[in-house]
Amino acid sequence: MDLAYSAEYEAFRAETRAFLEANRHRFPSGWGGGNRPGPELLAWQRLLIEHGYAARTIPREYGGYGAEPDVLKSRIIAEEFTRARAPSGLSGQGISMLVPTLLEVGSEEQKRQYIAPTLRGEIIWCQGYSEPGSGSDLASLQTRAVEDGHDFVINGQKIWTSTAQYADMIFCLVRTEAERAKHQGISYILFPMSTPGIEVRPLKTMTGHAEFNEVFFTDVRVPQENVVGGRGAGWFVANATLKHERGMLGDPNAAGSRLSAIIELMNTETVDGQTLMQKPVMRDRLMKLQARVLAMQFHGLRLLTAAASGDDVGLARLIVKLEGCELNHQLAAFAIDVLGELGALYEGSPHLRAHGSWQRMYMFDLGLIIGGGTAQIQKNIISERGLGLPREPKLVRA
Repeated sequence: MDLAYSAEYEAFRAETRAFLEANRHRFPSGWGGGNRPGPELLAWQRLLIEHGYAARTIPREYGGYGAEPDVLKSRIIAEEFTRARAPSGLSGQGISMLVPTLLEVGSEEQKRQYIAPTLRGEIIWCQGYSEPGSGSDLASLQTRAVEDGHDFVINGQKIWTSTAQYADMIFCLVRTEAERAKHQGISYILFPMSTPGIEVRPLKTMTGHAEFNEVFFTDVRVPQENVVGGRGAGWFVANATLKHERGMLGDPNAAGSRLSAIIELMNTETVDGQTLMQKPVMRDRLMKLQARVLAMQFHGLRLLTAAASGDDVGLARLIVKLEGCELNHQLAAFAIDVLGELGALYEGSPHLRAHGSWQRMYMFDLGLIIGGGTAQIQKNIISERGLGLPREPKLVRA
């Protein structure tokens, strides 16, 4: 079996590497102010789209590059950006979750209105799914929309809403048909976060930052034309979004970038005059994590191949979020161990490495094992839908 790249792909790798080298001075240093992308990152995103390194397969009429899907070119881009420690552009709920959902089920008007500015980072989105009594059982949500002329009037509450305090828009699940079964009476609606009647209350997590929010809706008026996929079809649309969310949270390329940063850390941090890479125990732990990252990356290629050929991946897609989030947390935990006593530091210390990002990721990633579908729920889904095992018996109420 010949696993070597052909001349065409080697030429594409050289082209990608040359682009990154020529534009190294443009690599953005961070997000800028708050949780919104700063000017450097917005300019970098535009450059990546222009050259096909972001939004590569999204049609040009919607603001993408318009290339045909190519699994090997996608892999080469990921490898070269990781090697160069280059930012891979914007992601998040709008680009990684809503855009593919609109491409799949959105109207032509919705695609043309929202996709291009979302790709460019001009619109920041948040997701209105979970409620205080509707997390794992999302279909039991109680936020309601009552028809009033050409509008819906929405009342209710969402929780664990990431980036709501910065977002311009929300894609939100609301119950529009109260008389129908719980999975059939939900609609998926887009509306601005500046709409009168919306209140956002940040929730501070153990990272010390407000990672999530509560969002309250009081007589929020939204045009009915903002429904995606048809009124009452929200459960189907929501599952399309969740499919992309789980892929985003378990992104193997992000794990690869994190692994590269740990390797660099082990080659620079020293104990008793030796780098951590020279310590056999630490090197052995690194290699075990490296094997899992490689397995996830090859699994990602499998999913890309299936998507390009229109195959149903079934169980293969279900394991991405579960394994990816747990792997990311274990990578961050290993980085904390590599740092030794410095790993116990947090904000404000002059001895922090990487501005304390490893400490923050370690705590935030623990939350992601729960967020976006808990590990326990993911295991149930895999066992029931993927492996065909019987459902867990439900308790009989007395």
